[in-house]
Amino acid sequence: MPRARSRYAPDRGLTGRMVTTMFLIGLLYVVFVGVLLAALRGSWPIILIITGGLFIAQFWFSDRIAAYGMGAREVTPEQAPELHGTIDRICALADMPKPKVAIAESDVPNAFATGRSEKTALVCATTGLLRRLEPEELEGVLAHEMSHVAHRDVAVMTIASFLGVLAGIITRIALWGGFARSRPGNDPAGILLLLIPLISAVVYAISFLLTRLLSRYRELSADRAAGLLTGRPSALASALTKVSGQMARIPTEDLRKAEPYNAFYFMPAFSSKESLGRLFSSHPTLEQRLDQLSRISTDLSR
Repeated sequence: MPRARSRYAPDRGLTGRMVTTMFLIGLLYVVFVGVLLAALRGSWPIILIITGGLFIAQFWFSDRIAAYGMGAREVTPEQAPELHGTIDRICALADMPKPKVAIAESDVPNAFATGRSEKTALVCATTGLLRRLEPEELEGVLAHEMSHVAHRDVAVMTIASFLGVLAGIITRIALWGGFARSRPGNDPAGILLLLIPLISAVVYAISFLLTRLLSRYRELSADRAAGLLTGRPSALASALTKVSGQMARIPTEDLRKAEPYNAFYFMPAFSSKESLGRLFSSHPTLEQRLDQLSRISTDLSR
């Protein structure tokens, strides 16, 4: 939920989707752990310790791990005065505390935000983005990222993604670690053990779809909130168009490195037109985003 004093436009649709996603993910998590406990009755303390430990680690450290993986390096106002100045203006407009500011050394033009709350938030822009965008375009992109912090959807996505990660780990252990070792056919525990890889795969697929559906809506919500806050949705539309066009000029190797972090980025990076990532993209299409910003611009001009 956004802070009461934030001037970012509230989005009940986003709030409802976050609550629904968390409820379904939580229900799925309970069922998943319940199946593991039923199948491995003698190992329930280990299961609870491992799942609980992974959940705590995911909640407390995943944002730092993601920032490190994307090469974010925190910078001071002296090192990046223009970037800090833009963030300062957005914080003043939104009446929000200033997040940590970082730069990632990458030619892929992009930006992202991480953090469990406003106190731990970090907003990062790549050197490729800073080099290519005009000041008003950069402001639109950073306002988009700051809205993720204000609406708390970054934290929700972090928690929601945990179950899929856990299910994937359990699937690998079950397939390669011997969980499904042979047992008598009429042994219920043996049957459950054989079903663990299948159940884990189903859980992973459901959690993946839930997070993707939320992610697409939250990107549209962030575009809308940024356009309304700055009063210049056309600048954000210009940034979207420019970044999308520049992606085709980025070396494939750089795009492949960025692709695993698409859910965090302002604009997804795909290493090829045939990439499967496009079918399950974490972002709406460029056309959808531009159409929405065009409608906002028309409404503001009235």
